[in-house]
Amino acid sequence: MTDSRRRSTARHFARSLLVLPALALFLFPSSPAQNDTSNVLPLDPLPQDTGSAGLQLMLRRLSTTARLMHTTAHPDDEDGGMMTLESRGKGDTVLLLTLNRGEGGQNKVGSNLSDVLGVLRTLELIASDRNYGVEQRFTRVADFGFSKNPDETFQKWLGHDIALADIVRVIRTFRPDVLVSRFQGTDRDGHGNHQASGIVSREAFRAAADPNRFPEQIREGLLPWQAKKFYFDNVCPFRSNECAPDNYTVKLNTGEKDPLLRMSCLQFALEGLRHQRSQGVGGWTVDAGPHYSFYRLVDSVLPTTVGKDGHEQDYFDGIDTSLPALASRLSDEENKVPWLRSELTAIASKIDQVRKTSDADRVVAPEPLFAIAQSLKQLVHRVDSSELSDATRLDLVDRLKEKEEQARSAVNLAMNVTLEANVAPAKASATDIPYEADALTAVSPGQALTVRVKLHNGSKYALSIANARLQAPEGWLRMADAEKATIATGEDYYANFGLKIPAKAKYTRPYWHRANPEIDAVNTVDDEAFATLALPPSLIRAVVEYQIAPKPDRRLSIQGWTPQKAAPPNPHSEISTAVAVPFTERDGSLRKHPFAVVPAYSVTLEPGAQVVPTAGSTREVKVGVSYNLNSPAQGVLRLTVPQGWKAAPAEVNVRFAHRGEKQDFDFTITPSQLKEGRTEVRALLQSGGQEFSEGYTVVTRDDLNTFYYYQPAVQRVSIVDVEVPKELKVGYIKGAGDDIATVLRQVGLRVIDIPPENLATTELAQFGTIVLGIRAYDTQKDVAGNNKKLLDFVSGGGTLVVQYEADVGNFNGGNFTPYPATLSRGRVSVEEAPVEILAPQDSVFTFPNRITQKDFEGWVQERGLYFMDQWDEKFTPLMASHDPGEEILKGGLLRAKYGKGTYIYTGYAFFRQLPAGVPGAVRLYVNLLSAGQEGSR
Repeated sequence: MTDSRRRSTARHFARSLLVLPALALFLFPSSPAQNDTSNVLPLDPLPQDTGSAGLQLMLRRLSTTARLMHTTAHPDDEDGGMMTLESRGKGDTVLLLTLNRGEGGQNKVGSNLSDVLGVLRTLELIASDRNYGVEQRFTRVADFGFSKNPDETFQKWLGHDIALADIVRVIRTFRPDVLVSRFQGTDRDGHGNHQASGIVSREAFRAAADPNRFPEQIREGLLPWQAKKFYFDNVCPFRSNECAPDNYTVKLNTGEKDPLLRMSCLQFALEGLRHQRSQGVGGWTVDAGPHYSFYRLVDSVLPTTVGKDGHEQDYFDGIDTSLPALASRLSDEENKVPWLRSELTAIASKIDQVRKTSDADRVVAPEPLFAIAQSLKQLVHRVDSSELSDATRLDLVDRLKEKEEQARSAVNLAMNVTLEANVAPAKASATDIPYEADALTAVSPGQALTVRVKLHNGSKYALSIANARLQAPEGWLRMADAEKATIATGEDYYANFGLKIPAKAKYTRPYWHRANPEIDAVNTVDDEAFATLALPPSLIRAVVEYQIAPKPDRRLSIQGWTPQKAAPPNPHSEISTAVAVPFTERDGSLRKHPFAVVPAYSVTLEPGAQVVPTAGSTREVKVGVSYNLNSPAQGVLRLTVPQGWKAAPAEVNVRFAHRGEKQDFDFTITPSQLKEGRTEVRALLQSGGQEFSEGYTVVTRDDLNTFYYYQPAVQRVSIVDVEVPKELKVGYIKGAGDDIATVLRQVGLRVIDIPPENLATTELAQFGTIVLGIRAYDTQKDVAGNNKKLLDFVSGGGTLVVQYEADVGNFNGGNFTPYPATLSRGRVSVEEAPVEILAPQDSVFTFPNRITQKDFEGWVQERGLYFMDQWDEKFTPLMASHDPGEEILKGGLLRAKYGKGTYIYTGYAFFRQLPAGVPGAVRLYVNLLSAGQEGSR
């Protein structure tokens, strides 16, 4: 057996022990080796990424050159178990490419939808990636809601080339050995976005290697890249440990316990997946024991790698991923660097020695790791100045730099050296930060501040600080107080840097946007330099270079090493981190936000959308202004209204005394000559010769990092010709969260919120109609627990409107309806799908508004979801609709008489239509609330 085959066989055995998502060397928020390019600071490091376990995990990574890329459609589609096995279990560098950010989905923990939900889900996925250990990328296509086939998906995405081009860009940048698609591109995948993901992933495998595909990327400097093998998932029953042998090529056990993770890779991945709370996966668990991921090899540029049984042991069968194999990649060009293979072999041998020794005692590892990092650094310089062709040289340098960074990270772990960089309040003492309640959470142009860098020496050595610096945009750094010093074991080193944020500094914001999220399904990328990144890069980073202080007759304790071999005499390394802004929450807990630049003023119109009836009169508009500078300031605030409308007052003089202050300013708007249509109201604040016309929202959670979502200071106004019953009193019980009640108030209905926890004690007879918000039975135990009270309300003469429920099993098992009915997952995803009115004489279509086919025009994202598919004859189906080529669905709107009252179930997506101000949906919804209440005029 050749040495290469021995390495391969041993590697297969080792890789069979572990499985799940991959450790992101570059965007991984908690990796000790972090080379952060995402403006996402680490939360507290995971215990597995510190100490001996963290060092061993990093040494696994240092020992292999394997690169794997996993593609999916949405956040939470990913095979976390497989990625964790490959990344953490086997040390592969793994990248997860998620086509969109899930912005078209449902939010199971709040009311935020659309693009702000996309930012939240980006943060959730990055938090999951900490556990998976993967680097994260996205394409520019957006989640526009559920679709049933790839044709609709590609139509929304303006063809398939936009998504394909971004996948090709990532392949050409990351240069994976293996490409693994979560989906096949067939009906088996379900969601049309899933099918589209499988289709473009498979095409990208070959397209990335073709210089004639997307040649503009080649002109930018990217080079073609051919991955070696392409696999897809979804070949066996979901969550099944059984699979027909002919269906799969690779079977990966993600359920074996990893001693470094202290659990299986699948369990560790699920710990990360729980961050995706908006997806409703927070409570998922998995038992210990065997669990498998099955993948099929569907394309390859290698000779056959399957055994006689048609199976492989590993994705990388046929691919030598050892460090010396980097020389083999050069083919005929290896003779241009004849020293390379021997150098790589020597480094690989040293890494193997360190792994064996540090497994028992990590304190013996630092010095040889210093030497390994130095050797890799020297090798990078030699290769970069060699006569290799540009494509070959650039790829090899990139891979060697990756190994050099991993070696430095291993050094820092072995040395137990840590680094913090925090923005310090003005009252900071010489050695620590007194976290104050009014501490900055973000900075604004014009502000001066101090960044305090703190390095802790947790090693057994005295350290010499060779250099401390701050990487900041040009013109920001005003002062540096970073002296060379020697620090003893257990001591801290401090350096202070003064910054002044220029007046024209760019704000920290998403690099992508949609002009009209209700219609656009492709994002505009505002800065192509960031294209495909999860979030824009960190603005400033701290870097500290340190050495082990000289000590006479120092000897290395690892067998076969001598001081002469341990060059340089004073081993040195560096550690870096992104800058944080610490602050105190109201509850006294300490948190950190990533360093971010935001406008001095945030201007928002509340509410952001308004539905105005044509018979409407004056409207109250509130403008919220937040201030983020230290010194007092003043300005003038105005509204811009449609022609013929009036705003009072015409302008307001505003004054702010200190950072963190927020004020609300009330305006009265008098509309004129109202006709059904759309218009807008804008707010503008002028201060200090600048104009501020947008506001930002802080998107965060206690388990997530922080980012910012921006919206123009615009109120979108939909003018609707709608009649409302003046005497009707409506009680609204929120479920998972929606803005329907706000719209109902805007059109003139009396709506009272009923907190779910108060349902048991609320006198329901005061209401004519009660509405259950979306997914109320799914998310509010008090609603399910008081269902009899709700049905008694109907029996006594009230109207109950129940909106869609997503937990089919829970709803059907709960017997919540007054008569038998079976909820299904049936839905109509095409928002333009024709709607048939089945009972045109029913008051739902006549009172107080006459409903016609025109009322189904202009709907957004979808018609409806979670329709009933069976019901008692006492229910009357009122409408029918279906997606193209599918059977008619009549269970989206059911009405039944129960006792003296009216029960209505609707799966039509009013929770999307009303906030979007769709006129026909507003009229129809008002009619639903009025059903059985015709006397409330």
